[in-house]
Amino acid sequence: QVELVESGGGWVQPGGSRRLVCTASGSTRSIHNMAWYRQAPGKQRELLAIISRGGNSNYADSVKGRFTISRDNAKNTISLQMSSLKPEDTAVYYCYAEFGSDYSPLDIWGQGTLVTVSS
Repeated sequence: QVELVESGGGWVQPGGSRRLVCTASGSTRSIHNMAWYRQAPGKQRELLAIISRGGNSNYADSVKGRFTISRDNAKNTISLQMSSLKPEDTAVYYCYAEFGSDYSPLDIWGQGTLVTVSS
């Protein structure tokens, strides 16, 4: 099976930057798209950025120009470089992966890492 583990969460001041990393283990060759989501207090989980195995990516409007998703297939990681952080970016950030075959697709979530943006 596939397991995802996030790292890099913590406290940062408004306007600051922080980098999150998600490491995949297990049957990593079966992974297709990967993504970053977040869930702020009292809100629904929100898709932030998604990236294909070939490196094609898409972003939510709320983070375009501030966040960058990247993928290293050799290391089985994706990263989220966050800049110009705002208090409203405070949330639990989750890694996501789609894997398996097209006849039996599966998805999996990491356990999340908390990012707190405050002065």
